[in-house]
Amino acid sequence: MKITFRMKVFACMVLLMIIVSITFSLTTQLYAGELVDQFRKERIDANYLKAMPEDQIEIFISYFIDNMKLDTLLNVTHGVRLLFFISIGLLFSFWISGVLTLPLKKLIAAIERVAQGDLNAKVPVDTKDEYGKVAQTFNDMTFRLSEAEEARSRLVADVAHELRTPLSLMQLKLENYQQAGQQISPEMLLRIHDEVIRMSLLVDDLHVLSLAEAGRLSLHRKPLDLTVHLERIVDDVKFEAEENGIALSLYTISRPISVMVDPRRITQVFFNLLTNAIRYTPSGGEIMVKIEERVVDRNAYFVRVSVIDTGIGISEEALPRLFDRFYRVDEARSRHTGGTGLGLSIAHHFVKAHGGFIRVESEPEKGTTFSVYLPHGQ
Repeated sequence: MKITFRMKVFACMVLLMIIVSITFSLTTQLYAGELVDQFRKERIDANYLKAMPEDQIEIFISYFIDNMKLDTLLNVTHGVRLLFFISIGLLFSFWISGVLTLPLKKLIAAIERVAQGDLNAKVPVDTKDEYGKVAQTFNDMTFRLSEAEEARSRLVADVAHELRTPLSLMQLKLENYQQAGQQISPEMLLRIHDEVIRMSLLVDDLHVLSLAEAGRLSLHRKPLDLTVHLERIVDDVKFEAEENGIALSLYTISRPISVMVDPRRITQVFFNLLTNAIRYTPSGGEIMVKIEERVVDRNAYFVRVSVIDTGIGISEEALPRLFDRFYRVDEARSRHTGGTGLGLSIAHHFVKAHGGFIRVESEPEKGTTFSVYLPHGQ
């Protein structure tokens, strides 16, 4: 059974009551013993021994009641003893209050660190009660804030880095046109316009990627027949593949395969993977898209979509960084081959936002397989 904070407070109060009761009982017993000894010395004499047993009892009770009055209990000797036990109770109460408020003090200290800009502040999660839940929630919050800040910093750095080249080209061309003193032809303006389009696409991709990395990407999920949807995507890119002398095919089962996804985001995932495969598969090569239903992985069922190409492949050393933004394996995978360099990173984060993941297997000069795992029936 999970112990809550209320139960802990109740247990502490019960323990405190027990200590007070034991203290009072011990004090009373000690004082009662002293009264018996005092009665024996003061009142037990010849006359007392000659009295009837009933009279002896009455004498003892009368003596005992007279000496158990409050003012007698509070005399110096007994007062010191009572004060000693009360002090123990107060010290115990002070210790208990410190134990109960210690997690709150740790939380306050962490909050102050966050207020000063330290987003890596963490609170130890030592219990599973309400304090533990608050601490875990606080740690999750600071983690998300740290991710968001890191994504913002990367976005600013990437924008500054990636926009510098097209902006420099545009500036150089415009300066050359001005120095030439001649009228700018539509062909010259078209080159500048191409650079503007490229920058616009880059900024859009960076914005969406930053939202995905920070966990703030909005998804509009709905049931989708993945088989039919992939057939449409393959038809859309088949013309480009054929122009490059590449055979593109789709292998699937006849019955529908339903997944709960955002159609627009998932379309971008497979579009990015297919265009990437076309870009790095030489003429005469082949690209195959394969759908598999109810694949067991990580103790769950997934729909697996594999994009298999016979392209240039990727070295084993480069695979771990393949989904990093702007990461390029070699000269063949440079910005001059087209795209913004964010396609694989966007695909990775979009699939992750859906509760899935992507795996990649590749061998240089033989081809690459990207496998997208999406939760089945969700």
